[in-house]
Amino acid sequence: MTDDAGNTVLTPYELFGGAPFFESLVRAFYVRVADDPLLRPMYPLGDLAPAERRLNLFLQQYWGGPGTYSEERGHPALRMRHMPFPIDTAARDRWLALMREALSEQDMPAEAESVLWQYLLGAAFAMQNIPDAIPGERVIDVTEI
Repeated sequence: MTDDAGNTVLTPYELFGGAPFFESLVRAFYVRVADDPLLRPMYPLGDLAPAERRLNLFLQQYWGGPGTYSEERGHPALRMRHMPFPIDTAARDRWLALMREALSEQDMPAEAESVLWQYLLGAAFAMQNIPDAIPGERVIDVTEI
């Protein structure tokens, strides 16, 4: 990609390390999910490979890589796709903890890591579909509606 002056400008996808980076990050994350008592039950029994592939393709596309995710699955619609799963504060925070561990294993410049981490934080909070409890009020799970 080039800017108006003809200078080569790398996408975040390229700066992060392209497909090998995202494959490594997502693999490290799902290795942790496989043994996690809180997150593992949210996935179908058996192989986590399909979920791993979807997250890998989504992240690659989001950061400027190939559009394979949308070609195969349409618009990401992440919030809608996560609605069937009860994601409360504990699940959100566990997802973040496992992703933080996986991200820490990657060899990224600190500034790039910070940019990616800020995105992951925002995404995790956006997927939470069971609100935090307000003292004295009952929290209604979306699956109760």
